[in-house]
Amino acid sequence: MHLSPTLFGEEFITGGGERFVTELARAMSRLVPTRLVSFSESAGERSRLHDCPGSGPATGWRATAGLDVQLFKPLAFVRGQKTNPLSFRFLRALADADVIHCHQFHVLATTLALAYGRLRGKRLFVTDLGGGGWDLSYHFDLGRWVDGFLHISEFSAQQADARYRRKSHVIYAGVAVEKFRPTGHPKRPVVLFVGRLLPHKGINYLIEAMDPQTELRIIGRPWEPHLAATRSEEYLALLRRLATGKNVRFIFDADDDQLVEEYSTALVTVLPSVYTDVFGQTRPAPELLGLTLLESLACGTPVIATRVGGMPEVVEEGVTGFLVPPNNVRALAERIAWIKNHPGEAQRMGERGRRHVEEKFTWDQVARRALEIYQHALAATGSR
Repeated sequence: MHLSPTLFGEEFITGGGERFVTELARAMSRLVPTRLVSFSESAGERSRLHDCPGSGPATGWRATAGLDVQLFKPLAFVRGQKTNPLSFRFLRALADADVIHCHQFHVLATTLALAYGRLRGKRLFVTDLGGGGWDLSYHFDLGRWVDGFLHISEFSAQQADARYRRKSHVIYAGVAVEKFRPTGHPKRPVVLFVGRLLPHKGINYLIEAMDPQTELRIIGRPWEPHLAATRSEEYLALLRRLATGKNVRFIFDADDDQLVEEYSTALVTVLPSVYTDVFGQTRPAPELLGLTLLESLACGTPVIATRVGGMPEVVEEGVTGFLVPPNNVRALAERIAWIKNHPGEAQRMGERGRRHVEEKFTWDQVARRALEIYQHALAATGSR
């Protein structure tokens, strides 16, 4: 049983973290009976679930045979946090589960699931996807109840509470390689960014790095549950000012099909995330992995990323793309120019990137890694 605290449905925008839960559950359902539990203000509307690209806008969610999806209407949201729903009814969906896998640690739904699972003798696992809100886990050591923390990168594992290191496992994240694949259409002179339009994504530095002739396409939405609306609007306004006189196009409504086409035909995808943003705000873990990088590589397009968070675990320097220092406009500009001026080598980088994803970052591989860890916990239970 996978528990995702983030709302599903028209009322919410999902991103890489929500993609992780749905794709892992979908892949796992092809191997073992699997249930996905989440929340919706329109409870019971399973046909309106949403599945979106890395951090882009939502599109139609396609169910998988064998995956049981159950949604529950929240009673409220803890301190108004839309990613922190309050519900008790969802616990009934845990009753017949052997394994409960909670996605996000510091949310009330996870705390309730851990307490319930502990009382019922379930095997308990947690994946921290970089979100959270007000929760009792900040005040009590709930990690002692968890059988394993399944991280999406070595970087994420290093950020974990030292008390839980012996329970840590890295399973990484994946890409639906049957969907995200080269289209065969020719490359266009376009640089691509995909992600939420947030200050820690460093998009302002990318715009500054662009020459006036080359087109930059920015796909995503300005959204963050814990970011004040005024700051989100301020950042978007800053991006628009920086784009003045340059060939920059903002796309707020791309679906998966368009996203695959954009990835496949772009020269390069750039993820310029930073630890300290243009407003002086610091985030110790701005990118736990960098799912949009994997999606781009799966589509045969090389990537440029900053040496931030888990992204160096995705990008093979000089092989599938380049890594540059964060907050460095000049370094971004130089690597973009190199990609433009070396189309043959850039194409080979993309081809190597596709093979790299197929070898290490498919959802089937991630699901099997998680299942192996579950099985060890279940076997230990049976031996006692």
